[in-house]
Amino acid sequence: MNNNDSFCPDWASPPGETVADILEEQSITIREFARRIGHTIGQVKELLDGRAPITNTTAQKLEISLGVPAAFWVTREAQYRQDLARIQASVRSESSESSEQWLAELPIGDMIKFGWIPKAMSASAQAEACLRFFGVASVGEWRSRHLKSLESSAFRTSPSFRSQQGAVAAWLRQGEIESAEIACHAWSPKCFEAAIPHIRTLTRKKDPEKFVPELASICAECGVAVAVVRAPTGCRASGATRFLSPSKALLLLSFRHLSDDHFWFTFFHEAGHLLLHGEKGLFLDGLDASMDKDEEEANQFAAEALIPPQFQKDLLTLRADSHEIIRFSRLIGVSPGIVVGQLQHLKRIKYNELNSLKRRFQWK
Repeated sequence: MNNNDSFCPDWASPPGETVADILEEQSITIREFARRIGHTIGQVKELLDGRAPITNTTAQKLEISLGVPAAFWVTREAQYRQDLARIQASVRSESSESSEQWLAELPIGDMIKFGWIPKAMSASAQAEACLRFFGVASVGEWRSRHLKSLESSAFRTSPSFRSQQGAVAAWLRQGEIESAEIACHAWSPKCFEAAIPHIRTLTRKKDPEKFVPELASICAECGVAVAVVRAPTGCRASGATRFLSPSKALLLLSFRHLSDDHFWFTFFHEAGHLLLHGEKGLFLDGLDASMDKDEEEANQFAAEALIPPQFQKDLLTLRADSHEIIRFSRLIGVSPGIVVGQLQHLKRIKYNELNSLKRRFQWK
């Protein structure tokens, strides 16, 4: 490379990403940040995702509230707008057929239905809405940023995985967006492991509108942002975990099976990944890939979190009777549906037996 060469990436990083990093480092919530700079929460979100420019006045407010010189923000904003203009010119040059091909990879109908993106009148406008949703400036950046992490995940060898990439990427992105609004303490594996018995008591609560917020609150104290996001068509994932930063983990659940046994087993399975394998990156579960050592360990962690080792022998000899299962579930402090799910997993009973003991949920 000679001195006349320059690096022109096909992506643009808004200054808001730097602001978000500083907010996380300083444990400042979006609400508190909005108060400090005199903005509404909506205006702050536009600032963070690059829709609102950083003016000289805003730069001065950022210097006062975050301790970073105003000149830095002005320069950062100018570079972002320059990069964005270059990339948008490149995007506009792409054919409408190219946009339509990319949109065909995404669950557009559900993304609109769930309120993740607005409905647009043309393929090019819809593609731009999707680019904004994913926080990227081009389809090329989307493939390099969002698909790269999927392809390196624990389920990269799943035979059904490739056809689902767009749907899984959209689900993960919505999880990231929702987790950004969850204020968490710094990640503490010791705190999270100690919270497992408390979380386990939530399995006996019937209403997700009550136990999900309580679950999220407990986990946030330990540095884990729990997000429950409905899976769009084509996404068969039940759960996922990854570290958004060294101090904040994401534990994403889809509630795909809409039953208490699946929900809680998935939660504790994902918790196992964070505690046992957190440094290994993204874990996706429920995509029908072959079992490996990490998955076996996470399954074992979940099974023992739900039914402690001292009760495992009793489970193996438990009579497959609804009254006995209810009695046993009360003894060990979990819901009857969880006991049924474990008996089915152990092949003590068939998967169509005693399902009336499971709690069923539905999306509103």
